[in-house]
Amino acid sequence: MGMTFIEVPDAPKPGGHYSQAVVANGFVFVSGQLPFDADGAMPEGIEDQARLVLSHVAAILNGAGSGLDQVVSATVFVSDIAHWPVANKVWAEVFGAHRPARAIAVSPELHYGAKIEVTVTALAAT
Repeated sequence: MGMTFIEVPDAPKPGGHYSQAVVANGFVFVSGQLPFDADGAMPEGIEDQARLVLSHVAAILNGAGSGLDQVVSATVFVSDIAHWPVANKVWAEVFGAHRPARAIAVSPELHYGAKIEVTVTALAAT
């Protein structure tokens, strides 16, 4: 079984030697997404950053023929645990009744000063 490398225009281009996502063995593995807008700028607040990151994740999953409702596992990195209540509120609004497995990790030095980074694994289209 092969791999398919995903790149969509509605999410930031990889800044290094990696793909936005890889489809393999029935799953979509989305690389860590940072909150950059189309102009390469980053919103200030955690709420705007969380919404933007999840919109990138959704765009990448859609490009892979999957969707947020197919996410089985996620890791959310926040730069400060104080950001967690707002990030969790946005997560609940975006995911609704869907509740994938999730881990939260505090990483005080996310790249480029981001407040949040999200990576997910989802079921691929069958």
